[in-house]
Amino acid sequence: MLLRTWRAGVGAWPSLFRRRPEPPGHSLPLAFNGFPRLSRFILRDLRQRRCYASSLVTSVLKPALKPPAPPGKRVPKGPRTKQPSRSNQPYLSQDADMMQCIAFATADEYNLPSLAVDLMRHGFREVDFPRDASNVLVTSSDMSAKADDASLIFFFREGSVVFWNAEDKTLKTVLRILERHESQPYEVALVHWENEEINYMYGEGNTKLEHGNFILSKNLEGQELVLEKFAFSNALCLSVKLAIWEVSLDNFVESIQSIPEALKAGARVKLSSADVMQKIGQLFTLRHCINLSSDLLLTPDFYWDRENLEKIYDKTCQFLSINRRVKVVNEKLEHCTQLTDLMRSHLSDKHSLRLEWMIVILITIEVLFEVVRMIW
Repeated sequence: MLLRTWRAGVGAWPSLFRRRPEPPGHSLPLAFNGFPRLSRFILRDLRQRRCYASSLVTSVLKPALKPPAPPGKRVPKGPRTKQPSRSNQPYLSQDADMMQCIAFATADEYNLPSLAVDLMRHGFREVDFPRDASNVLVTSSDMSAKADDASLIFFFREGSVVFWNAEDKTLKTVLRILERHESQPYEVALVHWENEEINYMYGEGNTKLEHGNFILSKNLEGQELVLEKFAFSNALCLSVKLAIWEVSLDNFVESIQSIPEALKAGARVKLSSADVMQKIGQLFTLRHCINLSSDLLLTPDFYWDRENLEKIYDKTCQFLSINRRVKVVNEKLEHCTQLTDLMRSHLSDKHSLRLEWMIVILITIEVLFEVVRMIW
């Protein structure tokens, strides 16, 4: 009886696994195409149990399909000047009337007198500007991107340049001229990565910053218009300059990242006293640039008797999150300072311990010599 039942079951297996034609529009996974009955049973059971949602499977599989990053290359972070809070700003309806304002920080400092002579030789015209703004050079050009506004360029002695309604050809020409008048230039890739681009247009009412765009008053002309553009440009100059310093600080943090890990693991920190002093020098240079030699902490004196320009400057700095970014940078600098002080103290203790052991060894040798002299 059992034997007949077993033979009947074995005989039914070929019919279970026999390949049959599928109805049109029905497809099964490749692994189950040869076993339609078994595959239908498995798929029906999965649908009933609802084991996995399609979105969950997609989310799990997607990371596995991404190609791995090449070894030795670090994925670059987003530019500091592109703030996340500005990515969702609504656009104005007058997109066709928008012109572009773009800022770059290319070096630590510009030689403005020689730069002015070189620019005049290339056809640019210098624009008259108040004498109390001695750290800026303003030029104009006939080659504007749009005919609605003249092309203006602001050069700041601190190593930043801001273009208003300038053609791409003019922009490239000016950046090439700047190379001959820069002190401590930055990398080209970093300059173009950490830039600031904002659209602007002319509208009714007073000049304002609205929805991430500059709205200049139609009633302004001449030097008043240039001064309001200067207030916007001054804030953009600080933003791109701060972005360069933020990148320098990130590089510094990365260079000392292994020290806390080595201290935690009880390993030996491979830093000499000269290396630690070099790190301290880099740190204090960066702190000096941010807190002492720039206008990041205080409003420039130029705006003290120009309240309308001060409002524009402060509003733009607030929009670019300059105060918040400076606060974060100073907190990072404070942490790095504590770490370098710890390393300097550690190396000083090691040096003192080495001197103590040398003294002990010398005393021991002297005692041995006295003992040997007394014996002989």
